[in-house]
Amino acid sequence: MSLFEQAIARLRNQATANSAVPLGTKPPASPDSSPEHGTAPASVPLEPAKRIAVDADGLRAQGYSPEEGKARQFADHYRRIKRPLIDKALSGTPSLGESRVMMITSALPGDGKTFTSINLALSMALERDISVLLVDCDVVRGHVSGIFGLKDDKGLVDALIDESLDIESLVVGTNHRGLSILPAGSHTEETTELLSSNRMRQLIASLCSRVPRRLLLLDSPPLLITNEGRALTKLAGQVVLVVRAGHTPRQAVIDAIALFDPRQAGGIILNEVKMARSEGYGYYGYGSYGTDGDVP
Repeated sequence: MSLFEQAIARLRNQATANSAVPLGTKPPASPDSSPEHGTAPASVPLEPAKRIAVDADGLRAQGYSPEEGKARQFADHYRRIKRPLIDKALSGTPSLGESRVMMITSALPGDGKTFTSINLALSMALERDISVLLVDCDVVRGHVSGIFGLKDDKGLVDALIDESLDIESLVVGTNHRGLSILPAGSHTEETTELLSSNRMRQLIASLCSRVPRRLLLLDSPPLLITNEGRALTKLAGQVVLVVRAGHTPRQAVIDAIALFDPRQAGGIILNEVKMARSEGYGYYGYGSYGTDGDVP
């Protein structure tokens, strides 16, 4: 059994062991149901004040989309990945945190977590009965914001600082049906404190309640080198860990898994694996489509 199969097995075993709730104990509340978060508005979201075009050629040129000849195979990989995540998100099963909030992260930089966030969001948005909000929570580097030309736009950080701002008014629509983006926003030195705040929990609750069948994908900083990434694990109902084959150290994977509750485990995506066609399929092998080999 490989390291990654062992990791997944460990998460499943621990999740089973932790699933029993002692008598008299209430299950953990989701962000939008806890009294401390207040009552998030249940109205229909505002029409986006801004819309952008998702440029497939531009994404490919930056290394965030597959080569044209691999597009169909690539799309099939992501269909397999997204299905259990969506099923859990919409199941209504009580979980640790809101299951519609999915955190895409990695142990270390360069493992492909932003690459995965973008393509998973694009694939999920193809579903007919849900919408997807890609949230740039890597507020220090703002990869998603930069890739989509939103680096200078107000976003998450601005709403965290200014409580008079309606977070929904900062959401940017796209020409890709079902997909919208929340930029990282302004730079500040207090990112960890902001992401750990009650205001952050309120914003996540609001974004979930405005659109009941909206999925939130949080593009998170790496877990082992940032405090921001660890703060976000407190909000996510599902955590997806991206691991770069032959690059991410074994101990780093183990240490990253230990930072979130097994009940939050959304899966491990093994990136850049060279596999023969006869070896089956799974969370694997999308390759590096960047030019510098360090696609975040």
